[in-house]
Amino acid sequence: MLTPEQLVWLLASVARRDRAAFEGLYEATCAKLFGVVLRIVREQALAEEVLQEIYLKIWNSAGQYSPSEASPLAWMVSIARNRAIDIVRKRGGAPLEDAANFEGASDTPAPLSRREMTDELKALLECVGQLEPDRQKLVLLAYYNGWSREQLAAKFDTQLGNVKTWLRSSLLDIRTCLGLA
Repeated sequence: MLTPEQLVWLLASVARRDRAAFEGLYEATCAKLFGVVLRIVREQALAEEVLQEIYLKIWNSAGQYSPSEASPLAWMVSIARNRAIDIVRKRGGAPLEDAANFEGASDTPAPLSRREMTDELKALLECVGQLEPDRQKLVLLAYYNGWSREQLAAKFDTQLGNVKTWLRSSLLDIRTCLGLA
């Protein structure tokens, strides 16, 4: 896996329409992005199609990437995740709960990804892990799996206002834990 600095350089080169850099970026990130998309759309052929759209978007918007706002991989994963969620919603197929197949939030990443994690991500996961189990699940479903507040209200069998309050409170707790409040 390339370092974040190498990915920044590749994205900057892609912004200048460097095809070799785009190929390198694709090789370094396609497995990760495909995994994100497949987990959401749940169909291999559709995931492959969506992945092509994602890389076209990355090609066309690489100049808009700002290293001060997000890591390169986080920026690309965000594009992939948002596009995959859009596809699921447009198709009206499986609800996101089924597409995400996310009954329990695991706060323990796979061993390989743990080695590749940034210090910021490790700190974030530690802070999320300090939340009550239901709040952990709520935050992860909302911000990692892209569930709407309405879907969360249905899942947790509560009012929409409660979901908004719980999310806000959980995010404030996370900010405090991270020393950002």
